[in-house]
Amino acid sequence: MANPLCEYFGVCGGCTAQHIDYQQQLENKNKALARAINYNSIEVFSANEYRYRNKLELLFIPNGLGLRKKDKPSQIVEIEKCVIAEDEINNLITEMRNFFKNTDIKTFRYAVVRKSGNETAISFVLRNSSTKLTEATEQITEFAKKTSANNVIITYNNPDTDESASDDFFVVKGSDMLKEKYLSKEFCYSVQGFFQNNHRVAEKMQEHVNQLLKKHETKENTLLDLYAGVGTFGIINADLFKEVFVVENFKQSIDAANKNIENNRIKNAKAFVLDAKQIGRLKLPKGLFIIADPPRSGMEQKAIDKIKELQPEVLIYISCNMEKLSKDIKKFKDYEIKSVAMFDMFPQTPHIEAIAELVKKN
Repeated sequence: MANPLCEYFGVCGGCTAQHIDYQQQLENKNKALARAINYNSIEVFSANEYRYRNKLELLFIPNGLGLRKKDKPSQIVEIEKCVIAEDEINNLITEMRNFFKNTDIKTFRYAVVRKSGNETAISFVLRNSSTKLTEATEQITEFAKKTSANNVIITYNNPDTDESASDDFFVVKGSDMLKEKYLSKEFCYSVQGFFQNNHRVAEKMQEHVNQLLKKHETKENTLLDLYAGVGTFGIINADLFKEVFVVENFKQSIDAANKNIENNRIKNAKAFVLDAKQIGRLKLPKGLFIIADPPRSGMEQKAIDKIKELQPEVLIYISCNMEKLSKDIKKFKDYEIKSVAMFDMFPQTPHIEAIAELVKKN
């Protein structure tokens, strides 16, 4: 057993395992993954058990900021700090709590706080239906002059969908783009876009995939980086392949991927805005390697069918949902598991990232 560091543990819906010794957490997750995929030889990677998270999505309440309540997500628990968040995140929480008093929650919805490299950013998400957007914008503009955050943007959301990201935004301070480094390569991405929330473990994932690929003969082959985000896996491993295709269905991410290809001076990579199920539109040669990093919902059946048609030599499947990984792996009957690694991307929670290396039989 362990003593939880968070005063909100058991009330906030974020962490569920602070009362469990961290080594026991790792063992529990390892066993759960082994059961899910029926494979026992799993390499385990971890880093900080606290102060690791570089993004928090906070909700405004009349007198402060909070996170969703455990088992009652419609209710909000007011917080002063989050012990799994990096220190810079908590500094910004303090700044916002001190500045925004008696907040109009019919206007202010979220504050999405990020730390990336040496920079921090806040996206203030306002309800586009509010009649007080001008007053809110003036407040945020004044806050931007005082905050230590390098970047401040205002995003408008639709109350019906209640999303914290939108194409409808503008920059108050700094930029809407952030930068991060993995294995000496630099990547830009949108303040509102997806990027891994645990930098140390994410870099270990990048290194692991790079080492897996180096064990294969790849120089005359093609790499397809599927569900690619801003192209991290494709760009980092481009020098191992003849050519690289980066595929993602979110245009803002592909715009960033193109910048990343250019900024890292990658000459053999191209990026495409496509759904994974549309990869049949690409002219992909034999001798194909695929890295697939789908969302929590896993791969669509049409994407799986297309991959099976392409018959890649190696499929590296990256998953944040071990149950979905288990179901999807079984659909690749012509492949066998060569290796599996578990990455504790989310300590103090039941969630992990897993990387399964699937190799074509015979």
